[in-house]
Amino acid sequence: MIKILFYSFFVLFLTIPAVWAAPPEDDSNAPDANRNLQGQVNSVSQFSDIKPSDWAFQALQSLVERYGCIAGYPDATYRGNRALSRYEFAAGLNACLDRVNELIAAGTSDLVKKEDLVVLQKLQEDFAAELTTLRGRVDTLEAHTATLEKQQFSTTTRLNAQIITAISDTFGNRVGGEDDESNLYFSNRGRLNFESSFTGKDLLRVRLEFGNFGNTTNGASQIAAATGTGMTRLNFDYDSNETLFVPHVRYYFPVSDSLNFVVGPTGIGYTDITTTVTPATIADDGNGVPSLFGSYSPLFRRGGGGGAANWNITKDLVLTLGYLASSPNVPSGSNGLFDGGYNALAHLAYYGKQGAIGVAYSHGYSPAGVTDLAAGTGSVLSNAPFGNNIATSNDIVGTQGFYRFSPNFQIHAWGGYIWANAKNSGLSDISNGRGGTDSLFVNSGDNANVWFGAIGMSFPDVGGRGNLPGILFGIPPRVSNSDVRQDRDNAYHIEAFYRYRLNDNISVTPGFWVILNPENDSRNDTQYVGVLRTTFDF
Repeated sequence: MIKILFYSFFVLFLTIPAVWAAPPEDDSNAPDANRNLQGQVNSVSQFSDIKPSDWAFQALQSLVERYGCIAGYPDATYRGNRALSRYEFAAGLNACLDRVNELIAAGTSDLVKKEDLVVLQKLQEDFAAELTTLRGRVDTLEAHTATLEKQQFSTTTRLNAQIITAISDTFGNRVGGEDDESNLYFSNRGRLNFESSFTGKDLLRVRLEFGNFGNTTNGASQIAAATGTGMTRLNFDYDSNETLFVPHVRYYFPVSDSLNFVVGPTGIGYTDITTTVTPATIADDGNGVPSLFGSYSPLFRRGGGGGAANWNITKDLVLTLGYLASSPNVPSGSNGLFDGGYNALAHLAYYGKQGAIGVAYSHGYSPAGVTDLAAGTGSVLSNAPFGNNIATSNDIVGTQGFYRFSPNFQIHAWGGYIWANAKNSGLSDISNGRGGTDSLFVNSGDNANVWFGAIGMSFPDVGGRGNLPGILFGIPPRVSNSDVRQDRDNAYHIEAFYRYRLNDNISVTPGFWVILNPENDSRNDTQYVGVLRTTFDF
């Protein structure tokens, strides 16, 4: 029966789609039988739109009445107002031929009348061309389907990937130096995401990653090492030495229409448990703002392993609560899920028709030597206001949002403030803003404050569908007040980029930005960064 339906509907849908309209919408009060195709019908004449005019229709009608080999819609119509075409008729004839063959193969040939076989032979001869075409199409489709079933990667898992290549260089003397130490370089980063669903609503993602943007000895950014400041960093310069590794495992699952959870043992960032509340693709490594600082608020650049809950208070209002440990997989002292570094987030976001706005609070703790409050986007001092020997706690508040004024113009902005607190006392090497450090004494309880912000404008589809030109102005993280040392000046970040979409899978983005007063120190030379990024999404 399934094969009969398949042959019939295949031709009717592909050959004359106007005749077969969609079934009526579900009626919640209708019985279940009315929501699906009925079983076999007893007579061709039950299809009210069919108007037989020659012997073939009469013959087919008799066959259908005896062998029940055509199925239709619940109201027994073809949803048309004309006679069947020859291909439509051939589909019905083919169904009857299959039905009779099934009866003969099942040893019930005595149910098939000899005169019916003669009629079928005559019909086959008259509709030989249409039957050949029909069967050729079905055979081709079945072959393609079989090939896809053999070659598909998995019935539950799909692969999506992003490969980024970039040619980049900076111009300007190194921070605290007298020479431009950077050269033109060509690097890449690749991410292969294997995404599996077991219920149709959940999602397990395992990522493989490789790249050579990072320093081969310690994984640090090579461009930051050459210029002396993280303010020149690209949004995708994390990886090292073309080593394939698994940096990210994430599992999402809903428990109701309004509540879902995200858990993962490694590589889970705030951006994996909530949104950055920026316009579509602005925060994407391969298709958005090229600079590390400019892509989204530094507040969201922290993570590890742990979990989070997202609660849809209303359709447009979402509350995220999350906890991420820095090294949850390490069982030794000052590590683990609750005994080492961690970050906890509360984020309330409202999503409207033209934009969105969010308010976030983050609390964290970093052991001595791994403090990175500004996530590498600001001055060295703002990343570690108490140096390399002091454990530090932090509280961050931030707001972020965007508004789309028209299909081709949108604006987004974000800003935040950090309160840092020293958790132990001692001598510590603290950045002097000129590429070096000074050994200063820090008391437990000393405080430092850091602030940052940016505003950007972008123009979707200007210059062509999928294109995205944009500009951004911002103030990278700066220590504005401290019991130990504060930054001398404000740095300013001015950026422009243009994503050009070659096709659905490839985009090319030239980008350029200027850093005035790098490391928040006017004694340093201005830094200019240029990049030509090519992104492959598949």
